[in-house]
Amino acid sequence: MTTVTVYSTGRGCVRCMLTCRKLAEAGIPSRVIDLTTQANSHTRQYLTDDLGYSEAPVVIVDDEPDQHWAGFRPDLIDRLAAGIPHTGRDEP
Repeated sequence: MTTVTVYSTGRGCVRCMLTCRKLAEAGIPSRVIDLTTQANSHTRQYLTDDLGYSEAPVVIVDDEPDQHWAGFRPDLIDRLAAGIPHTGRDEP
């Protein structure tokens, strides 16, 4: 079963909340990692320096680590729920 990790900037991030809600509505299990904590600073650095993202949330499909995106992307969540792959970095 597909699961995803949502890298969030906290409860005040509307796009992060919408992403988590859309994943739940689509029946896709997810876990949330808060990037605002010092304990996750290495992860934040990886997402910005290595993957090149500058906005939250960053969503990574756990069973396909090359499948990821940033921002609230209901279109990509729908594709994921339908089993249609999306590979690589994609921003609107």
